[in-house]
Amino acid sequence: MASLNVGNLGEYLREQRRNAQLSLRQLSEAAGVSNPYLSQIERGLRKPSADILQQLAKALRISAETLYVQAGMLDEREREELETRGVILADPSINERQKQVLLQIYESFRKENGLGTEDTEGGDASGTAGGSAVTPPSH
Repeated sequence: MASLNVGNLGEYLREQRRNAQLSLRQLSEAAGVSNPYLSQIERGLRKPSADILQQLAKALRISAETLYVQAGMLDEREREELETRGVILADPSINERQKQVLLQIYESFRKENGLGTEDTEGGDASGTAGGSAVTPPSH
């Protein structure tokens, strides 16, 4: 079989679809992809783009970053960092200034521990609101 090493992604998607109690057809309609294409993804025969994964994540109400990790587009550490930033940015109980201070502290600890990101924007992470607009590096 011509697997593209996306079997884990396909199995994970199938599991998430079943947990959401959606048929293949229902998910394909909700995500705006064809039923046969979604079936091929679930069977590990097709590797979806980041955009398709984003649509599937939205339809399943799960984190797109989790799907990026499953597809091998993003490593686990990057996903955890994005989710942490997303939680901080989405918290309605703190104001924007407090969010930026928290993100700066978080980034300084990551750098201190040797985990800082190369693409840090001077501590200004306002462009990653909620963590859902993040696009993984293209491979």
